[in-house]
Amino acid sequence: MEKTLTKSLVAVGNRSPEPLFAMSQSVVSNDKYWRWGDDNLMPTALSLMSRRSTTHRRIINDKADYIAGKGFSYDEQQPLLRALVARANGEGDTLRSVVCRLAFDKALMGNAFMEVVTDEQHSFLSFYHQDASRCRLSRNGEHLILHHDWSRFTEQEARTLPLYPRFEKMEDGSLRSVVHYKEYEPMFSHYGVPKYIAGMGVSAIAYKTDCWNISRLDNSFQLSGVMMLDASIDNEAEAERIVQAAERRFAGNPGQVMFVVREGQENDNSRFIPVESRNEGDWSELHDQATSDIVIAHSWFRSLSGLDYSAGFSAERILHEYEVALNTVILAEQEELLAPVKRIIGEKLGVDASSLEIINRPPTRSKPIYMKVWEARKADGLEYDPDDEEQQAFLSQITKYNVTKIG
Repeated sequence: MEKTLTKSLVAVGNRSPEPLFAMSQSVVSNDKYWRWGDDNLMPTALSLMSRRSTTHRRIINDKADYIAGKGFSYDEQQPLLRALVARANGEGDTLRSVVCRLAFDKALMGNAFMEVVTDEQHSFLSFYHQDASRCRLSRNGEHLILHHDWSRFTEQEARTLPLYPRFEKMEDGSLRSVVHYKEYEPMFSHYGVPKYIAGMGVSAIAYKTDCWNISRLDNSFQLSGVMMLDASIDNEAEAERIVQAAERRFAGNPGQVMFVVREGQENDNSRFIPVESRNEGDWSELHDQATSDIVIAHSWFRSLSGLDYSAGFSAERILHEYEVALNTVILAEQEELLAPVKRIIGEKLGVDASSLEIINRPPTRSKPIYMKVWEARKADGLEYDPDDEEQQAFLSQITKYNVTKIG
């Protein structure tokens, strides 16, 4: 009797094995990997900068959320596809959460890595996100090297995975591969470059202007200047003690006031000489210009970054810029992320995944949800038919229908 193979989607139960540390591939035999940046710590620098610049971080977060969308639509006649959307791996992650992390890494570092797990019988399929900061490419161009801390790299703690479309068998019997997404940049053959590369300098400016404001707050907006102290001192240690005591008492934020100790005379001539600065306007303009340049460098839009809300909430402008972003940035990124996923699903599960699409929904609505479809089409100047049964549905019903498909 011929044995029938039943396909499932949960590759590994809960946390065994994990996508990185349970891999049994042999330890990297040498350190011949392509460096990511001059010191091989470019991802660390990019991550640190994103944590320090508020606008820069907001844009990265928003781009990842918009690209990941609100879930997936798919052919509901495909039960394996439905199960994969709901549970993409043994960790219990949904396919949307995996795509969202990939989109975040790609927006932040210009590179993203997705691990694919299956077996020789193709009885299951799982997708994992691999933290891009832990990944480096081997010199042979066929493997990915993973390590938890590249500033303290050791061969014994490193592991390798083959790059897609190559799969290699592990000790647990699984076949694994890694899909490498990267932003194209001339002269960069191995790693991608983030789109905002030209805006790294202005991101640093925005961070430094924020630090300047924090310094002023810490100093209680006291004027900077020179404190002249008359004191009788016998040695440098005594002078240092006097300066430190004065700093604790008067300086607020050390470094805002310079102290000069001189030999005391009959009359105490200690005094403070302020150094006035009237460049607050210049600093504010510099910060605003840096913020605008960051948005431009990201190929993004101000209203989608929350920058113009203080000037008034304009739903029409937000919707307009969202439509532009959707057709110039979001859809292209979604296609790039989903194309390998669809292809792998077809190859390993034999399932037609062409119907798998990300649901996009604008951040705000210009029409109330209690309008009927024909009324909305009429308001937009489109053809409408009040007698059409499908156009009798309320917009709220369409929204509810889409929510039921979210994975």
